Amino acid sequence: MIEFAHKSVLLDETIDLLNVREGGIYIDGTIGGAGHSREILKRIGETGLLIGIDQDTNALKKADSVLREVGDNYKLFHANYKEFENILDELNIDKVDGILLDLGVSSYQFDEGDRGFSYNYDARLDMRMDRSSSLSAWEIVNEYSKEELTKIIRDYSEERFASKIADKIVKKRSIKTIDTTFELVDIIKESIPMKFRIKGGHPAKKTFQALRIETNDELGVLRSALDRMINRLNSKGRMAVISFHSLEDRIVKETFKYRFLDCICPPESPICTCNKKREIEIITRKPVVATEKELEENNRAHSAKLRVAEKI
Repeated sequence: MIEFAHKSVLLDETIDLLNVREGGIYIDGTIGGAGHSREILKRIGETGLLIGIDQDTNALKKADSVLREVGDNYKLFHANYKEFENILDELNIDKVDGILLDLGVSSYQFDEGDRGFSYNYDARLDMRMDRSSSLSAWEIVNEYSKEELTKIIRDYSEERFASKIADKIVKKRSIKTIDTTFELVDIIKESIPMKFRIKGGHPAKKTFQALRIETNDELGVLRSALDRMINRLNSKGRMAVISFHSLEDRIVKETFKYRFLDCICPPESPICTCNKKREIEIITRKPVVATEKELEENNRAHSAKLRVAEKI
């Protein structure tokens, strides 16, 4: 097994904007290799508590080894971050002082070829972040209808040839199941005209992204968790979310925007009757992006956007 290696993006900016306080309780809902959490643990001191959550057991093993060098006031959980309320209840914790979500897939998961995340390695179609999950990319590719495949590929990746790719998948699987990443890559290449294949990166990139999002219900999980996470923040507690594509960023932006509003009555209403109250302050009016220096050192940072809000 390869070493769990993952370079945290926007590390300094995230830690600074989280405004980590000594003695505070913080959640890292996607702890990965614990790059961000290591810095949080340093700042909370011996009286604080770090709660780390990840679906990947290899990530949790790496996080444990990293955090152990800093302190012992942390607890790790194998779960999806959407289950954070159950974890807080188990720990008898009502509210926390900060929450971090670093969305997407780690470099390690891409590089571990047998996980099926990458179009650069030949492996069984999988793409599950939690390997105990029942739905993998194989089921999606071989069992979803043409219409479902088209919608997923189009909506989750803005692939202009989504319909052609879905059509080719359905035709190929009628002969034999599509079992591996390279089989799928060949189908995608056959579906995209040559003049479009020679520019804009790997032709399978968008489709693989769409399948990964569907396999792990990434957008549904994000939508369901954001509001509940804001509800469990203490006053002055902050939430930081690092996203890696426009769909994630839009969900975060719109959620923060709604919770910032002080009234949602129609403009023509003479008085407010909605009883909506502002619940957060938006710390980042525009998303924070990587510096030129970080972009040179970490290619994954190119699409990263950080948004931060503070509970009133």
